[in-house]
Amino acid sequence: MFQSLSTYYETIKNRKIVDLFEDTNRFENFSVSAGDLTIDYSKTNIDDMARKLLLELASERKIARKRDEMFAGKPINDTEGRAVLHTALRAPRDAVIMEDGQNVVPEIHKSLDDMAEFCEAVRSGKITASGGEAFTDVVNIGIGGSDLGPVMATIALAPYHNGTRTHFVSNVDSAHINDVLKNLNPETTLVLIASKTFTTIETLTNAKTAREWLSNVKDANQHFAAISTAEDKTSAFGIASDRVFGFEDWVGGRYSMWGPIGLSIMLAIGADAFREFLDGAHQIDQHFQNTAGADNAAITLALTGIWHRNICGYPTRAVLPYEQRLLRLPAYLQQLDMESNGKSVGKNGQATEKTGPIVWGEPGTNGQHAFYQLIHQGTDVIPCEFLIAKEAHEPELAHQHDLLKANCLAQSRALLIGRDLDEALKIAKSKGYTGAEAERQAAHRVFEGNRPSLTITYPKLTPSVLGQIIALYEHRVFVEGAIWGINSFDQWGVELGKELAVQLLPAVEGHKIEGLDGSTQGLLKLLK
Repeated sequence: MFQSLSTYYETIKNRKIVDLFEDTNRFENFSVSAGDLTIDYSKTNIDDMARKLLLELASERKIARKRDEMFAGKPINDTEGRAVLHTALRAPRDAVIMEDGQNVVPEIHKSLDDMAEFCEAVRSGKITASGGEAFTDVVNIGIGGSDLGPVMATIALAPYHNGTRTHFVSNVDSAHINDVLKNLNPETTLVLIASKTFTTIETLTNAKTAREWLSNVKDANQHFAAISTAEDKTSAFGIASDRVFGFEDWVGGRYSMWGPIGLSIMLAIGADAFREFLDGAHQIDQHFQNTAGADNAAITLALTGIWHRNICGYPTRAVLPYEQRLLRLPAYLQQLDMESNGKSVGKNGQATEKTGPIVWGEPGTNGQHAFYQLIHQGTDVIPCEFLIAKEAHEPELAHQHDLLKANCLAQSRALLIGRDLDEALKIAKSKGYTGAEAERQAAHRVFEGNRPSLTITYPKLTPSVLGQIIALYEHRVFVEGAIWGINSFDQWGVELGKELAVQLLPAVEGHKIEGLDGSTQGLLKLLK
């Protein structure tokens, strides 16, 4: 089916996307809705035939069956022999989701209730610091999936913060923890250590630094909680068992903010808003499970990605939220997408076709003054994914949100229509240029256009809507990985560098190590 798609693409690749809008119903025919989200992909070169072939590809690759296996708790993470059930973390109490012969939902909701009880006790002052004062600040220490999701969601939901101030430390660079802790009061700070195995070297290094920072507090152990399954290790660290929140191995790190890893989010916005966040994601789960073909938003988003990556050959995609509070969404999606689908070996152990694209981006309008030059006039085509809300949280500043919306729509339109040489020449002449100089100046003002984009719109960035956005992208990653025939739920590429770092630490500390390459030896000398 890839060959059929490629053959068809050859017949239309020089077509102008804007010409497709001769169909006055194109927007309606090439938009899809799920929950509060609408995805407009009409500004791509996908037409009825391309969509038909893409859906046939999804059928050929048995996407519906693989989706059902994931939701049913089958061990689809086959290199690690695990189920993939992060979706169960947002299922309602009365759901039945079986894994290894057991309904996992009751235990999930017990964990959620335990989290809520702890968070509300901290937020209300029932659980206090060791000196009897209420906690004013929470520092979440984690990295990767134990940081990127929570920090992204906490920033995104700033209008809903009504509890402790929440801060995040991830990097082992001493500057990170120093710059976070230096402005906080250890007497009123709660530290969350987020590490499933309680062995992550960056997290434990920062945790030990935090313990030292709390060394003058009367009972420092009261200032710690952990999100971990290694209760022997958390106990050895001095954390009471009723302050340890664990989760199962069928929840991958980058898919874990829906459960105990989201404790920092819940502390910031409260248990009720956190449940709205889960409910929003569950709406998209239901849509993904129960909606067929071109009406399925996650499948459509994934097939658009497949079209651009495999058929058009575009190596990257830009995620461009016109929502300042989605500042960290591109970074979060980098891990979600690139750690999941950055694979070159299929489930069958053989080399696969081109897989995950490079994912990057920044919020608008900042990006317009940074890298949009390359997006509009660079030599590579970069499919863009815009996100924009109908309404902001600041009604008194509605005029600014109108300007933001105008910028978002203008960028996608500019990518679509571009500017030809004749129009550019008129502009150059209007500025007083003549003859050959007018032509030279005009050449710099030509925009090729015909560059694809899609736009995701939503009413307002609420906890529910944020849950919907994240779940949509999770399922998009799953579908793309399933089409490529790879395991989207392991991350062996992360391991080698971590192993080598442990091996190299003695050399950095001044001990001699044999067998190092010349470059590493030279760099060690420079860094001593």
